Amino acid sequence: MILQTQLRFVKNIKVVRNRGFLQGIGLTLLLSFIAKLLGYLPLLNIMGQLVIAILLGILYRAVRGVPLTEQSGISFSGKRLLRFGIILLGLKLNLMDIVHAGYKVVALAAINVVVTIFVVYGLSKWLKIDKRIGLLTACGTAICGAAAVVAIAPQIKAKDEETAVGAATVAILGTIFTLAYTLLYPVLGLSANGYGLFTGATLHEVAHVIAGAAPGGQVALDMAVIVKLTRVAMLVPIALIIGLWSGRQARGGEQKSSKGIRWRELPVPWFIFGFLAMSGLNTLGIIPQELISGLLVLSYMLLAMAMAGLGLGVDIATFRRLGKKPFLAGLLGSIVLSILGFMLVCSFGLN
Repeated sequence: MILQTQLRFVKNIKVVRNRGFLQGIGLTLLLSFIAKLLGYLPLLNIMGQLVIAILLGILYRAVRGVPLTEQSGISFSGKRLLRFGIILLGLKLNLMDIVHAGYKVVALAAINVVVTIFVVYGLSKWLKIDKRIGLLTACGTAICGAAAVVAIAPQIKAKDEETAVGAATVAILGTIFTLAYTLLYPVLGLSANGYGLFTGATLHEVAHVIAGAAPGGQVALDMAVIVKLTRVAMLVPIALIIGLWSGRQARGGEQKSSKGIRWRELPVPWFIFGFLAMSGLNTLGIIPQELISGLLVLSYMLLAMAMAGLGLGVDIATFRRLGKKPFLAGLLGSIVLSILGFMLVCSFGLN
């Protein structure tokens, strides 16, 4: 009798856990769908689905809270589904567009990314910010916003709250700078081509770039997307470098053994190679354009679910405690990025 009662109790626990797991995933799906709908509204379309999703997650937790039973499903969305979203995001990148854009455009993107990472990370150390949050903010500001933050986080073994704070910080900064660019466009003195290059080289998310380049017309928009995706492509080598660096730091800076590098033990995000593989398939034209469009919608939905999951893990008090200094470092770094990008567009003769 006692054994039957124990078995029934264990079975009930499993049912509750499975139900909570599905409810957690369902909650992130619901928030991502709402974020997509809100993204069609004026002003909110500047923020984009990913930014809105993480803010909705933060707001939902602040208002209603998140049951402990749903945490596993939310974590699954924030980590597992995220990887599939990043892999499919590779379909947005045509490697030949980068080649055709010319070496100056690639140099523009590369210089901005490298300088911004060092500047923001340096500012973070100066402001005595936790190393992990500082690096996440630096990579998010320099490369591709929240997507870069969550891709780099496993490399440095960042906590969920640190990842969420980094992603939210970059998302908010990107929205502010997008609005600022829209207002400043008439007085910058850049051609449509130059403005597109400037926007693509300096704004944070892909959604920010599209919204920020819109005042310059289709020419500006096309150039902005090419430069932005060039920066997105740099997520791969930078993630690998950070993985190697993080692994060495974890070993206390020890020299590699005589057996050489054990590739399986490297803390590299191997799903990034899936991103590259999808980019290769898109470049070769193997996948029909209609299918690519559908898969990209799925990619952004998965990424939005991941962002919502991150937002659901952020406590407002935690954000106030951890987010002030990273926001300042990201703000100063974004200003440096904008000034540097403007100077490079002009000095490279790209205007």
